[in-house]
Amino acid sequence: MHDMNQIVGKSNILFITLDTLRFDIAQQELAAGRTPFLASLLPAGWEERHAPGSFTYASHCAFFAGFLPTPARPGVHERLFSLKFAGSETTGTSSYCFDTPDIVSGFSDIGYRTICIGGVGFFKKQNPLSCVLPNLFQESYWQPEFGVTDPESTRHQVEFAIRLLQEKPDQKVFLFMNLSALHQPNCHYLPGVEGIAGDSLDSHAAALRYIDSQLPPLFQALNQVGDSFVIISSDHGTTYGEDGYTGHRLGHEKVWTIPYADFHMTRGSLA
Repeated sequence: MHDMNQIVGKSNILFITLDTLRFDIAQQELAAGRTPFLASLLPAGWEERHAPGSFTYASHCAFFAGFLPTPARPGVHERLFSLKFAGSETTGTSSYCFDTPDIVSGFSDIGYRTICIGGVGFFKKQNPLSCVLPNLFQESYWQPEFGVTDPESTRHQVEFAIRLLQEKPDQKVFLFMNLSALHQPNCHYLPGVEGIAGDSLDSHAAALRYIDSQLPPLFQALNQVGDSFVIISSDHGTTYGEDGYTGHRLGHEKVWTIPYADFHMTRGSLA
């Protein structure tokens, strides 16, 4: 457990959600050496956790209230961030506690520049529902090339994030990125496969490999501007026919079980 009281206010915060990533596929690809950049960041591998929701909106509402995915083991697990709430059993001495309705406004109140770079539909800002989560941030961005239909979505999101980081390198940032590449349709990451009916565990894995290949410039840019605390997590998994289920927003083990990691990165530590 990190003591967030020693980190918040001194370090940038990067929170990446790999939308729809399953724990078993994340583990499989890491063990096989097919996500080398993530492996370099996560020497202990992925931690198995339980999602607080079975689809994007539900999980992110929980995340921004301080309820990150729960370790998949019995016990009371102290949270990194919390909001003042009488009777909370998971706010401990290492938790950073905000007296705000959400952690995003909490970071803003202590001087952080809060940025959302959206991916899937709940971040598109094209109707009232898809404005709810982005509107928590001082700055929020979505473009069609960040969305699920663009095969180069992660590259576009990373390039955009780097430009923003370079604008104000001296201001602490809470940067949230929802990476959309894993969400259906992901069949375009396999050569010759077209149409959402072509989505499969293989294309899910291929999408993760694509994301891995695009992340290094983001981390290099962040590492140049200061110390950073990083959270990389799925928000929920998804099914590809297991027990007759397809998709998510349902109560299946492959939906609730997700990969999670967090770590502190000191300035200049990346080669």
